[in-house]
Amino acid sequence: MATGKRASMREGPLAALFRKTAQETDPIELEPPAEFEPAVKPRPAVEPPVGVQPEVGVEPGVEPDLLELPVEVEPGSDQTHIPSPQERLRNAFSADIPESLMDRPAPAPARESEPATVPAPERDVYARPKVSGEVFGVAKPVGTPVLRVVGVGGAGVNAVNRMVQAEVEGVEFLAINTDLQSLQQSAAHETLHIGDAITRGLGSGSDPELGRLAAREEHDRIKALLRGADMVFIAAGAGGGTGTGAAPIVAQIARELGALTVGIVTRPFQFEGSRRREQAEAGIDALAEEVDTLIVVPNNRLLSVLDRNVSMVEAFRVADDVLRQGVQGISDLVTLPGLINLDFADVRTIMSDAGNALLGIGMGTGDRRAIDAAEQAVASPLLETSMEGARSILLSITGGRDLSLWEVNESAKTVAEAAHPDANIIFGAMVDDKLDDQVWVTVVATGYGDHRPRRRDGERSGRTAAQDGTEARSSRHEEHWEPRVSRMRQGAPPLPPERRSYTAPAERRSYPSPAERRSTSLPLELDIPEFIPRR
Repeated sequence: MATGKRASMREGPLAALFRKTAQETDPIELEPPAEFEPAVKPRPAVEPPVGVQPEVGVEPGVEPDLLELPVEVEPGSDQTHIPSPQERLRNAFSADIPESLMDRPAPAPARESEPATVPAPERDVYARPKVSGEVFGVAKPVGTPVLRVVGVGGAGVNAVNRMVQAEVEGVEFLAINTDLQSLQQSAAHETLHIGDAITRGLGSGSDPELGRLAAREEHDRIKALLRGADMVFIAAGAGGGTGTGAAPIVAQIARELGALTVGIVTRPFQFEGSRRREQAEAGIDALAEEVDTLIVVPNNRLLSVLDRNVSMVEAFRVADDVLRQGVQGISDLVTLPGLINLDFADVRTIMSDAGNALLGIGMGTGDRRAIDAAEQAVASPLLETSMEGARSILLSITGGRDLSLWEVNESAKTVAEAAHPDANIIFGAMVDDKLDDQVWVTVVATGYGDHRPRRRDGERSGRTAAQDGTEARSSRHEEHWEPRVSRMRQGAPPLPPERRSYTAPAERRSYPSPAERRSTSLPLELDIPEFIPRR
């Protein structure tokens, strides 16, 4: 019958058997022998060499012994003194030998009873790891995916700064821009200045063509910084110059390296003008051809959730924070442990070659916090269309240590009811000690039937990436930017009608060309003998 007391390793029949065996094998202690007098043995006679006189005090025929001391007899005693080993060494070598040279070391004091072993603290498998700071490009252990966030252009660099301030963990940050002043204020782990020869560090001036050419010039450097990444997030603001023009080039390089590429871009506000909106739409279409998944956040919808007294600076900060939440909601599923854990393979299943995606974020407090957060994420004001019809859902639920399984179930059920009945829902639940009575829900919906299929690598307009690069360097024409108006020609007057309509006449040739002669010199069908070889 169990008593509840843990048996010691020193108890039991096996321990008794070990003690009995040890007693039988212990050496038998013998009584110390009585003192004995060494018998004086005659030494062999040694005759000195011829012509050598024996030493004084040494009998002829007896070998001298340096270790033998003269026999001293105490008065009134008839016992002979036996020299100790120390005396023999001192007599043979020197009198400076310490007395304790041949003494045995004192036995160690008996150990007191050892204190009880303090058990190691239990490891919290749900605790977030303490990250002192990611180091860009350093190899990670096997099985740890490498995630990199690339901020392209001014809005992308600001979004990266926001992510660094929010301490997004497990992600490496890279900032790319033509504006040198913006890069000098960046908090990213690595920065790359592009277009130095084109813009001289002053930015692209809202010209997407300059941003595209600047990224083309630094193709090799961008590729070196992205090599080794398993997943690449490209954050940019559509409508400007560098973010609109360079983001598709960065995405193309990332996909060439085999990384799962996700684009998260913002559409400009209504007050930013029609020209910027047109450039943004052209840039979004170009980026959609190069990424696996594209998430577009319309800035103009932020006006419906912001107060009228919010400044424009604060409004742009909110837009940057939306990009941060979109990246963090996905990266946390991969890099952090959770109650319901996911890995990089699950994320790749949902987001690989998925096309356009919708991003919804919600937060709830109180008794219905999980359901409220899920309803806000599904009906988020940032969504331009409904999630109804989505066949793939990536769901992230984050709460404090009081997050219950019932809340996770209710939140997931709310999202499932808003999606397609046969939708593939992959979700993870994580614990964050910083959240007090809060639940955050992030939803990424993909797999809409109305989105056009993306072309894979090598299928882009039937050309390879190398051919695209060659043509881009030789010509400034690009189909993505039609109609394109260069900023150098904005104020230029139109050309005169006569010069604009003039066409040089084609020169006529009075003799056939070599190709024409080869094609028409002989008929197609000739009666050539069989012994004449055909060419």
